[in-house]
Amino acid sequence: MFLSVRVMELRELRFETAYRPGEIDFDDQQLWQATPLEVNGVAELLGATEEIRVRGRMRVRMEAECDRCLELASFPIDAGFDLFYRPEGTGIRSDEVELEPGETEVDYYSGDGLELEDVLREQVLLALPMQRVCREDCKGICPVCGKDRNGGECGCATKPADDRWAALKDLQERRV
Repeated sequence: MFLSVRVMELRELRFETAYRPGEIDFDDQQLWQATPLEVNGVAELLGATEEIRVRGRMRVRMEAECDRCLELASFPIDAGFDLFYRPEGTGIRSDEVELEPGETEVDYYSGDGLELEDVLREQVLLALPMQRVCREDCKGICPVCGKDRNGGECGCATKPADDRWAALKDLQERRV
């Protein structure tokens, strides 16, 4: 859905739609959309500045491989958003400047508006946890044999991963 500046000059744009899995590309993030992404909200043009405000709510369940055990993990997202977009080229300076607190929430658009799908892709990625785990107490996989430790211990003896300090350890043991 295109959020057109020309249309928003006349009226605010209300949207209520659902995107089926696969309609929004998540840039090969090893991430899958398990349910339709339902979104509702409003986009409006703020004054003569051509600044666009997009606010609304989204609901979706995403799936990804667990970072520890590689099993499928589910991440329900139910989040609101309130975003501001300025025309590209406004407010951008080449020298270093201190940002006001509200300016960290502003992004830029080029052309006659912006795509709602791009806004939603960014908001979904930001709503996901940094470390994607199936559950907090996930034990992961054994670094020696590759067995999933959540199903039980494998019995492998884990050796130190870095033996570059072994010579210093030997020196210390000889001194004692």
